[in-house]
Amino acid sequence: MSDKQRKILVTSALPYANGPIHMGHMVEYLQTDIWVRFQKLRGHDCTYVCASDSHGTPIMLKARELGVTPKALTEEISADFVRDFSDFGVEFDNYHSTHSKENEQLVGEIYNRLRAAGEIYTRTIEQSYDEKEGIFLPDRFVRGTCPRCKSDDQPGDACEVCGTTNTPESLIDPISVLSGTTPVKRESEHYFFKLSKHQDRLRQWMSEATLDKNVVSKLNEWFDAGLNDWDISRDAPYFGFKIPDTEDKYFYVWLDAPVGYMASFKNLCDRSEHLNFDDYWNKDSDAELYHFIGKDIMYFHTLFWPAVLKGANFRAPTSVFTHGFLTVNGQKMSKSRGTFIKARTYLDNLNPEFLRYYYAAKLGPTIEDIDLNLEDFVARVNADLVGKLINIASRCAGFISKEFDGRLSELLPDAALFSEFSDASDQIAEHFERREYSKAIRQVMALADKANRYIDEKKPWVMIKDEERRSEVQQVCTQGLNMFRSLMIYLSPVNPGVAKDVRHFFNESNWHWDNASIPLLDVSLPKFKPLLTRVDSDQIQRLVEQSQESITVAAAESNDDTISIDDFMKVDLRIARIEKAEAVEGADKLLALTLDVGNSKHSVFAGIKAAYDPETLIGRHVVVVANLAPRKMRFGVSEGMVLATGPGGENIFLLSPDDGAKPGMRVK
Repeated sequence: MSDKQRKILVTSALPYANGPIHMGHMVEYLQTDIWVRFQKLRGHDCTYVCASDSHGTPIMLKARELGVTPKALTEEISADFVRDFSDFGVEFDNYHSTHSKENEQLVGEIYNRLRAAGEIYTRTIEQSYDEKEGIFLPDRFVRGTCPRCKSDDQPGDACEVCGTTNTPESLIDPISVLSGTTPVKRESEHYFFKLSKHQDRLRQWMSEATLDKNVVSKLNEWFDAGLNDWDISRDAPYFGFKIPDTEDKYFYVWLDAPVGYMASFKNLCDRSEHLNFDDYWNKDSDAELYHFIGKDIMYFHTLFWPAVLKGANFRAPTSVFTHGFLTVNGQKMSKSRGTFIKARTYLDNLNPEFLRYYYAAKLGPTIEDIDLNLEDFVARVNADLVGKLINIASRCAGFISKEFDGRLSELLPDAALFSEFSDASDQIAEHFERREYSKAIRQVMALADKANRYIDEKKPWVMIKDEERRSEVQQVCTQGLNMFRSLMIYLSPVNPGVAKDVRHFFNESNWHWDNASIPLLDVSLPKFKPLLTRVDSDQIQRLVEQSQESITVAAAESNDDTISIDDFMKVDLRIARIEKAEAVEGADKLLALTLDVGNSKHSVFAGIKAAYDPETLIGRHVVVVANLAPRKMRFGVSEGMVLATGPGGENIFLLSPDDGAKPGMRVK
């Protein structure tokens, strides 16, 4: 044990149980797992819990689409989560679900405490409502044109182009993503938490929590703008926990999701002999509590969550560690480019130890994004992890095994050199503690360079040929293997899989951080087995190809008449108003339509003459393919296509938008 034992509880953000884990997600879970493993290696009592975020409208609708219950859907996806995390070496002490008895009990307790303290009130509000689907719409389920930058198809909470915070009401031409209809306003009574009264308390917490300076800056912006009270309720139908003493009101997913941290820990405590829930969550607890999260959810974790905890008389987090996003090859992850890589697709092609090392080599404690450059990934893993670090053992172990019956020498020939490796312990530990993983990796690799230079200078492959210097070879290789062992102890939080194999090679059942400063001498070792093989560029190519195939597999296995989803997404369907309709001279089936598509006029020929009197069409709204390439016909140029259905002849039915549709509105 390196210093006084600390009592630490660590969480990662709860993955939302409506889709698979991908490379972007893994940044957080690997960052957290490395830190937890480091704390345990130092001898601290560190517990790591997580859970699937299993509630909310998206999950309810996804389950409805698949014809299963939300519970069954989330259980299946959670099982995949656990498998992917485990195969990446992420070692939770407990993994649970927010749809649990512990979470229901705790969120109810928190709500009742807040209500008793006067922190909860009700207010009637107007919300977007989809009349066709019979459901109140979450903000992200309403899309339209951003009022600031005028970008089309933006969600109702924040513009993905200019970053402006929007509301469904502020969007131009809003539509429901569920039905394509225009939402209406409907009143409903909702429950609010008095976040506004916690500003001073939150500022005090912020000053104590040693948050990243960029997080503090953003918090100050929110404080300066004034904190709004938080709507913690949602209307039925909703998959979640019902608010006590109500019939059709449910807790908003963002209230019960962070309570999932507490619930997962409680589930563990109920099965543990030494863990006590109150020791960690009581307001007077001396335990440390840390949340690892992405910068996109820091609003919830640095405002709502500590305020709710303090308001309910629980302790707040010691700190919240926020990281940035992942780009691949310098760009946002893309399915069409094959860089939207699922965790399972990676695992099917590459060793997880490689990604753990690469992410660590890039990660720091800030909210800056990191880039997974696939070419650099191959070069860095092969040159540093395999060619530089693992190579130390490869260069020395064979001589010990073949020439000295696998036995290390009784002393080190260069104790001063080994001291450099030992003396680096505190600084490397400080880097890990501060989540400055990239600095820790650089220091380890600088020491690996020294070890390799030592072996190059001594040349044991030459010395072994000189009978008088054979004993020196044993000492040189013992020195080399001990330097390698120290570096692997330092790196074991990053590469636990390799470290486990190395530990077995040295016949050690476990390691502590301080073991890196104590050489292993005069012991017998088994025959050395290769630890890692280099990454082949063909493996990367397969990874990219399979990531592309995962979204086009149906098209690939079908005939040439099919199109990919990317092709389909290019189709721009718009609402159009028929301004003019007339028969086409010399054509039996065609009507010539002049369409108002918002900012432009389109002339379209439509084969609907047998079904519609032209005069009855004027002023009618229809759906048109607005980005169809102009087509030259015998009667003129057609600049689009009006959508209709039916067998033909008199039985043709134009697709008609609901009342309230406006020319130019996009159809989803």
